[in-house]
Formats: sequence, C-alpha cells, structure tokens
Amino acid sequence: MTNDTWGQARETLQTTIGKNNYQTWIEPLTFVSCEGGVAEFGVQTSFQGDWVSRNFGDEILRQFDKLGEPVDRLKFSVQSNRPRMAAATKPSPTPEKFLKKSAQITNAPDETILGAPLDKRFTFDSFVVGKPNELAHAAARRVAEGGPVSFNPLFLYGGVGLGKTHLMHAIAWELQSRSPELRVVYLSAEQFMYRFIQALRDKQMMDFKSLFRSVDVLMVDDVQFIAGKDSTQDEFFHTFNALIDQQKQIIISADRAPGEIDGLEERIRSRLQWGLVVDLHPTDYELRLGILQQKVELYRSQYQELKISDGVLEFLAHRISNNVRVLEGALTRLFALASLVGREITLEMAQESLADILRQSDRKVTMDEIMRKTCDYYNVRMSDLLSPKRSRNIARPRQMAMWLAKQLTQRSYPEIGKRFGNRDHTTVIHAVRKIDELKAQDSQVAEDAEMLRRMLEA
Repeated sequence: MTNDTWGQARETLQTTIGKNNYQTWIEPLTFVSCEGGVAEFGVQTSFQGDWVSRNFGDEILRQFDKLGEPVDRLKFSVQSNRPRMAAATKPSPTPEKFLKKSAQITNAPDETILGAPLDKRFTFDSFVVGKPNELAHAAARRVAEGGPVSFNPLFLYGGVGLGKTHLMHAIAWELQSRSPELRVVYLSAEQFMYRFIQALRDKQMMDFKSLFRSVDVLMVDDVQFIAGKDSTQDEFFHTFNALIDQQKQIIISADRAPGEIDGLEERIRSRLQWGLVVDLHPTDYELRLGILQQKVELYRSQYQELKISDGVLEFLAHRISNNVRVLEGALTRLFALASLVGREITLEMAQESLADILRQSDRKVTMDEIMRKTCDYYNVRMSDLLSPKRSRNIARPRQMAMWLAKQLTQRSYPEIGKRFGNRDHTTVIHAVRKIDELKAQDSQVAEDAEMLRRMLEA
C-alpha cells in the first residue's frame, strides 16, 4: 500500500464518518508503512491511536478492503519526533484549536501558557520566602526543575492571599523557561468545568479529552470549585488517572486540604493525597514585613521621589495580617496617594487613608474558635469544658477560655456564661479575675494566655 492508496481511503472516510470526526481524528494520522497485512500509522498521542482504533478501525479496514488492499490489522505508533506544543509555537489543528476557541487565549507568547494567561509578576524571584511558606516554595521549585517525577501530584493548599496562585504561575514560568517544548496546561477548576460543559454542548468531547490527556504538566487552581459537580468530577478523575499512568506531572491548589473539601468524591480525595500535600500557613509578621519591603523597592525603582517614614511598614505588617493581597493593595494605595499630593508617606497618612482596610482587617475572633483552640491547647474535650466538672485540669482551661472570650470578643458576661453551659455571669467574672491574678503570679499561666491569644489572632 502507498500514500496514494491511503489518500483514496481518506477521501471516502470524510463521507462515511463525517467531516468533524475526519478532521479531528483521521487527518492528523501519518501513514508509515504496510507490511504483512499490518498498516502502521503515526499518531501524536497514544490516546489518539486508541480512540481511532476503537471508533474508526473497522471502517478504515473496510475502505482498504474496497480498494483491494490486504490489510488485516491497524497499528498506531506515537511519533517521537513530533513537534510538541509550547507557548511560542504554532498549535496543532485539533486539541489546541478547541482550547483557543474555548479559552480565548491571547497571542502573546511570553504571557500565555496553554489554558490561561500567566501573570508576569508571579515568578520565583518575586516570591518572598518565610517560615510559613518555605516547604511549599521548596516543593514548587523541585517540580519546576522538571525531570523525573518525585511526587505526584503536588497539592498546595491554604487560605486566600497566601501565595498558592503565585507559586502555580511561578512553576509554569520556570517550566516554560527550562523546557519550552513541554506541553503545559494551567487553568482554574472553574475554567476546567466551563470547557468540559462547552465540549459537551458542542459535541467536542474527543477534542477535550485529547487535550487534557496528552499534556506533560497539568496545573489546576482552586480545585475545591468542582466539589459537588458530579460530571466534572468524573471527567477530572479520568483525566487524573490517564496522566498519572503516563507519569505526567499534576499540580493542584485549593483553599483546604483534600480531606476537608466537602462534596469532593472519595476516589478523587484519595488520589489527591497520593503525592505531596503542602500547607501554606498564615503569614507571620516577619514575612509580611519582607513582602512590603520588596514592594517598596519595586516602587522606588519607578518613583524615586517617593519617601516613606520609619514605622509605616511595621505598622502595616502588624495590622493587616490575614491577607497578603490586601496588604499589598494597602501599600499601593499609599504610594498612589503620595504621588498625587506630593507628600511623604507617614504613619498619620496611613492611618487616615487606610481606615476602611484597617477596620476590615481587625480579625473577628469567635467564641467557637476560642473554645476549640483552648481545648486543643490543654488537650481536653469540648464536652468537659461545657460540663459541670470542677476538677482543676478542666476548670483552669474553662477559666482561660472565658478570659479569652472577654478579651477578644464583644460578648457580655451573661452571653459568655450562656455559651459555656448556661453558667451564671458571676462565674465568668470570677474566671476573668482569676486568670488576671494568676498571670501576675504564675509565669506558665501568663505564657499560656499569650500563646493562645497569638494563635487566635494569627
């Protein structure tokens, strides 16, 4: 059989299997040889070969038979020298055509990796490393180096504004820089779901599957979004398995650990825990100050005339503690105001112009948090804390929790007493006075009180 014979078979296949199927699956095939009744074709991925064999194999053999070619079996081989998709190369006509249609990707090669645009600011060089995030940073660095997969998947989790997305983008930038031939897909779980739904609607599921199961690195941000969405979870599960089987790297982020995401199927939760699960802890004061100092240096390179008084950065790092994005936004606002009015950034200016942010950043500690943290700290059960038991190992934690509730919340003595097993308000008053006395007399009680306060205000 020759290429001309395969060309005749292809012309007929356009009619028998339909134009869309032909363009998606048959047109990309490369005729290699035909020996001993076996026709061999080159494919871009093993998934493509398997799909053609299962769905169109009989029809291809039928066309060969009509043309008088003695072909008994089809063979599909992945082409080792095929061009692989990089952000700066021309996409192949099938999966990437589907991706561009659904993602509306820009054409800027230095800003886009397959799937979604990358933020130029989010690199490893701009990531400030501190104790709360050093393990996550080291793990991300290791994955970004490429090479043999050491832990798969890498699962990064933590609260809002702690650096998960920054590390995801940094990994993508580094992979693109080190190995531009790699096929890297980065997108949010919401985008994954949207494209899955679009593929179902447009009857392009094979394009969808071919894209997501033939990549070298799959990066999915905010995976908690697919919790409770059965069809999307099912497709994500099969995509995950297909890539793991091929030893391709998967990187996932979420706002919670896999075991804490409600509505996530157990089979997915189990697979997400296969590799390395890393927690990005809330930032400490030193890390927040380092982030601010780095941002100031960046601004000064652009606006050399801007000045900032001593103590301003320390004030912001102390007061805005729960979200780095809010922290950086506050500094941006100060620089914008200072450049407009031509004034030095002082502590007074920060307090006045950031009053709304500072109010919102004052952490609201709840009674439940106080009780839970106190039980954990003293290793007592919640039921004991609320019980009538008066043994010292129960009474002291109870008094500490009441003292903390009075210090860190706006609750009245009667409200606190009611929450602690419907106790009288005089019991709460006694507990608060007792802890105040013990703090002055017993260094261990003082240390316990300070440690618990820090834990609750972190």
